[in-house]
Amino acid sequence: MKMLRVPLLVMGLLMCAQGFAATAQQNKMTTCNADATAKSLKGDDRKAFMSTCLKAAPASTATPQQEKMKTCNATATTQALKGDARKTFMSDCLKKK
Repeated sequence: MKMLRVPLLVMGLLMCAQGFAATAQQNKMTTCNADATAKSLKGDDRKAFMSTCLKAAPASTATPQQEKMKTCNATATTQALKGDARKTFMSDCLKKK
């Protein structure tokens, strides 16, 4: 019976740790709240600031490959490429360094 307690305890701790990890939204809320406090905002001004801050787009965490994909895709769209021409262009564009 004692042998069963240790694995169950470890599993329980792992599940709890996942529950306590802050989400991106929670991190954003913490940052916006700290900014509002630093600016000494109160009442309606604080509400307006928090609303704007929380709606703001997060900083880009895209990888260089994702950025390249966005650039190539935008260029293909600008050139109005369709079908095989678009596939060929995207392939060549993504292979470039």
